[in-house]
Amino acid sequence: MRFEENFEGEMFSNPRIFKVDAFVDGDTFWVLNHNDQRVKIRLIGIDAPETKNVFRKKKHPYGAESKRYVDSILTENPYVKLDFDVDSLDQYGRTLAYVYLNNGIFLNEHLVRTGKASIMTVAPNVKYEDLFYKAQIYAREKSLGIWKNDQ
Repeated sequence: MRFEENFEGEMFSNPRIFKVDAFVDGDTFWVLNHNDQRVKIRLIGIDAPETKNVFRKKKHPYGAESKRYVDSILTENPYVKLDFDVDSLDQYGRTLAYVYLNNGIFLNEHLVRTGKASIMTVAPNVKYEDLFYKAQIYAREKSLGIWKNDQ
């Protein structure tokens, strides 16, 4: 799915367009809606390496690289279109979303395909499970990102 649109111009007329506000890590960031309200976004179907110890997850050596990559993409594409699945919130109150960049890139899939994240499908949000699986196979076969030394 690709979108070649002017997201900035649509922000106040399309409730699915948001402005990126701040970065958390490789799969979580903050956006502003058209009313300037902050919303914390968690990318559906993927899991990026952690940048610090959080709950039961430990800091991963590739976490900082993954975060830098997402930060740079979202800095270059500060307006995003969000798409949703069955569940809209996770257990921590974050909005679960599929994210599309103004240049047409499907961010969730792109991060898996480039090895910046791995798949993490949690039912019932499984709309793109097959696409993410194929993207991860590609990244592993090409030894990209987190799969670089996984041979």
